[in-house]
Amino acid sequence: MQRRIDVGVLGATGMVGQQFVLQLAAHPWFRLVWVGASERSAGQRYGDAAPWRLPVTPPEAIANLTVEPARPGNAPELVFSAMDASVAGEIEQAFAKAGHVVVSNSRNHRMDADVPLLVPEINTDHVALLETQRARRGWGGSIVTNPNCSTVFLSMALAALKPFGIESVLVTTLQALSGAGYPGVASLDAVGNVVPFIDGEEPKIESETRKILGTLENGQVTPHPMAVSAQATRVAVVNGHTESIAVSLASRPPIDEVREAFGRFTGAPQRHGLPTAPLQPLLYLPESNRPQPRLDVDRDGGMTVSIGRLRTCPVLGYKFFALGHNTVRGAAGAAVLNAELLVAEGVLAAPVQG
Repeated sequence: MQRRIDVGVLGATGMVGQQFVLQLAAHPWFRLVWVGASERSAGQRYGDAAPWRLPVTPPEAIANLTVEPARPGNAPELVFSAMDASVAGEIEQAFAKAGHVVVSNSRNHRMDADVPLLVPEINTDHVALLETQRARRGWGGSIVTNPNCSTVFLSMALAALKPFGIESVLVTTLQALSGAGYPGVASLDAVGNVVPFIDGEEPKIESETRKILGTLENGQVTPHPMAVSAQATRVAVVNGHTESIAVSLASRPPIDEVREAFGRFTGAPQRHGLPTAPLQPLLYLPESNRPQPRLDVDRDGGMTVSIGRLRTCPVLGYKFFALGHNTVRGAAGAAVLNAELLVAEGVLAAPVQG
């Protein structure tokens, strides 16, 4: 019998917070014992404070938890953060200073020089930044981040192509409504429409992708030298961000070699056999009309990124589509996988047998 690691969720009442609760409800390593949110929700029963929007309800034991204020105190060592960016920065720092390990989905600290921006299949070595972070800031704890949802899918696809020498990338996203939270985009704006702007999205994709694929040397990350140009749109899809990607590769490999690279791509989560890691993080679909959110977004619990329609591009050389689940692989699931990696790498104590 394995005694699981106690964990908490900050911002537990929102859409991503609810996805954290769902991801952790039956997790083999982690046991959700603490939920934190705004003062408005503090003191309430979690099942009453969170207007539940997911198709699977939380277990009664979690629904009966009392929502705590979003400040350090009686929270467990490991805390997942789904806090809104307007408040996340200072709150996450307060928890890290108080000795907590904060695994954050919020954007506030992603580009901090001493904060790992992790996609475990790509840049496990960036975990070493935690030593620099703690020494520089004098914290007893630390902050680890996962990227913007669209960045996750793009960076995973590009990581498979990195051996070919990535020169430049052009990506257009078609992003699901759930990425805007709840109530999100008004129905009259969303139905039968494409909104060609998501505030702050394009700069995040362009900068975060280069950090993730960058090189860690002497305690700092040198961003990948590729050029990344992003355009972001909101479409009337519930879950699943689709990306149209074109890429220039220095070695000009044959199309078959590029397709095989997607299929071969694995990383530390697969080597460690982490609980939420898919066996094949990138799955190439040969059908000419795939991937599609309705058919492919929930593959392997939403943790697999689907690739399709690889073909030559007369401008950049290669083009294809990628699809991922924005609130799972692009948010809560990504953070849970990061925490599993911290356990496997010895940053967090492993679950105890007993």
